Amino acid sequence: MRTTHKSRRTAVTMLTAAALTLLPVAGGEALTGPAHAATAGPHGAASQRDHDRWQGGWAASPQAPAAPFAPNWSQQGFADQTVRQVVRVSTGGTRARVELSNRYGSTPLRITGATVGRTDNGASVRAGSLRQLSFGGHRSATVPAGAELTSDALPFRTEALESLTVTLYLAEPTGPATFHLISSSTSYRAQGDHRSDRAGTAFTETSDSSYYLTGVEVGGGRTARGNGVVAFGDSITDGVGSTLDTDNRYPDELAERFAATGKPRSVVNQGIAGNQVTQDTDWAGEKAVARFRKDVLGEPGVGTVIVLEGINDIGAGGTGAVGTPSPEVSVAQLIAGHRSLIRQAHAKGIKTIGATLTPIGGSSYDSPANEAKRVAVNNWIRTSGEYDAVADLDNATADPADRTRIAPAYDSGDHLHPNDAGYHAMAGSLDLSGL
Repeated sequence: MRTTHKSRRTAVTMLTAAALTLLPVAGGEALTGPAHAATAGPHGAASQRDHDRWQGGWAASPQAPAAPFAPNWSQQGFADQTVRQVVRVSTGGTRARVELSNRYGSTPLRITGATVGRTDNGASVRAGSLRQLSFGGHRSATVPAGAELTSDALPFRTEALESLTVTLYLAEPTGPATFHLISSSTSYRAQGDHRSDRAGTAFTETSDSSYYLTGVEVGGGRTARGNGVVAFGDSITDGVGSTLDTDNRYPDELAERFAATGKPRSVVNQGIAGNQVTQDTDWAGEKAVARFRKDVLGEPGVGTVIVLEGINDIGAGGTGAVGTPSPEVSVAQLIAGHRSLIRQAHAKGIKTIGATLTPIGGSSYDSPANEAKRVAVNNWIRTSGEYDAVADLDNATADPADRTRIAPAYDSGDHLHPNDAGYHAMAGSLDLSGL
């Protein structure tokens, strides 16, 4: 069932109310049944006032079930299975909670139980760290179709760049699952209820996508509120071309730069591979101008958004497309889409950083017409003054000998997506003081 990193890259190229218990769960009995179930409303269990006291530690944009490249677990969903997922938080705190999404589910999602612990190795959890999650004081919960659910606050100290393991037990059939296609991290599945397992031996199946889990938030940390950074974009934000399970995407590298200064900041990744600014697609999410409200403005503690998106609007028509080819998009239409993102962010007092589109020379998107569009959009980003600042990622990744191409040292091999070194260079080019 596992999709290899190489095959993913090739395919894409074708493109609290109540505090949680502090006791370990191992050996414990989960509370089940109607008396111990919570039901989420459209905005989850937490109030807006409480939401404002948190920061994003980790995030992933939800997507509708799809399998454009290789099989995954989203279309079939789960029944009497446990899903274990590993995430790395960008900043720490003294409390933690998780967000689960049923945004694209057609039926209510029943969470029989969930746990969080400190990652050991693979699917295993460090001894003594496993804690039971609750929702409105209950260990089980129901997430209505189209809704999100946030768990109760858990007294759980985390450090910047620490890896956490979130485990969901799904006893009842879920139907097709809201998920994130390119997770750049391995997810694990076991048959039956293994939410309380410290060892990972029962988790014999793996996937390179994530399921239902869309956020891990932290509170009570030393970092200033309202200075979180959202990296918003397509596959180059999502990390296609980076090495699986290494946290080498450019937002990961940016979080490491902040941590190295002794002042970690919330940095979350809201990229979706294949996503477009102006058009919905049949596999790569809602258009950016529509999902921005939920995936960026809905994040807690956001002060800055970095927008790196538009290359799929330019290149995803005809032979360069995955799935149904998109209609041609003009430079004017693409700029209008970027202006919409800027207006939405500014209306919420969020600073906007416009990132220039990285090179496409030699890729499946390469053509004289597409290159002319890319140059025109980049010229607007650099010179219009409409973004509050510019991140020149085109300049950071281009080959000095041929500015239309990614530098060979930064090329993942498809001439479109950077490799680990390329993502490191992108993050290194950003002005931390300007974020």
